[in-house]
Amino acid sequence: LLAEQACVDALTGAFADDTTTVGHRIELNHVAPVPVGARVQADAVLAAVDGRRLAFRVTVSDDRGLVAAGRVVRVVVERSRFLEKVASGA
Repeated sequence: LLAEQACVDALTGAFADDTTTVGHRIELNHVAPVPVGARVQADAVLAAVDGRRLAFRVTVSDDRGLVAAGRVVRVVVERSRFLEKVASGA
């Protein structure tokens, strides 16, 4: 969730109000344990654009360093059309 939110935050202001992105694929490798209760932060960098697909490099860190890294792909969609599909169950 944090990695996806970092991607959404990276796109703030990039699209008109009638456009948004939806999650398509997440590939995340855990590289270190995180103690229960530790604070973590996710960062995302837009790495590639292929038509409507946006590929991000993501990292997740705690105060000791990197704990996860990977890739998130989101797809640009028309918000109202997407919400109609969700409502209809399509």
